[in-house]
Amino acid sequence: MSRVGKKPVSISDVEIKVEGQVIKVKGKLGELSTEVHPNMNVSVNEGELVVERPDDTRENKALHGLTRALIQNMVTGVTEGFSKTLEVIGVGYRVEMKDKNLLLNLGYSHPIYFVPPDEIKIELPANNQIKVSGVDKELVGLVASKIRSFKKPEPYKGKGIKYSDEVIVRKAGKAAGK
Repeated sequence: MSRVGKKPVSISDVEIKVEGQVIKVKGKLGELSTEVHPNMNVSVNEGELVVERPDDTRENKALHGLTRALIQNMVTGVTEGFSKTLEVIGVGYRVEMKDKNLLLNLGYSHPIYFVPPDEIKIELPANNQIKVSGVDKELVGLVASKIRSFKKPEPYKGKGIKYSDEVIVRKAGKAAGK
């Protein structure tokens, strides 16, 4: 049995509605909904949400853990939220906010103007940091990945945009080979 799938999801401070295969989660930070696979049975009882599968086929085993993890991420998102922090490293690389949009100067001949989705909040805690936050874990990761893709960190000097917990493995230059 799936170790992740058999754990119940605690729903103490959220409101959950199960309407057929659509699950709606509402909390203090917002509201999320998702549609689960028809094979998965979702039931709410005594402050816990339980995901069950009909049989032990390979597909249903995979869907069991996935469904439970997606629901847990929705519950965590509407109660605490998710965030990712990016660091901009490089001489002359600048980041600034223009209204709700992000303006990046990353050494190209043109500035990059990034318009985030409405559900995502972008902050600049320091002049070389970008904090992406929101209630949807998938969307937060997608936006952070998109911002990182504008200038990925290079292995020689480490210049570019990287996640704050990412480790850049450095390469030796030409002079070190002699």
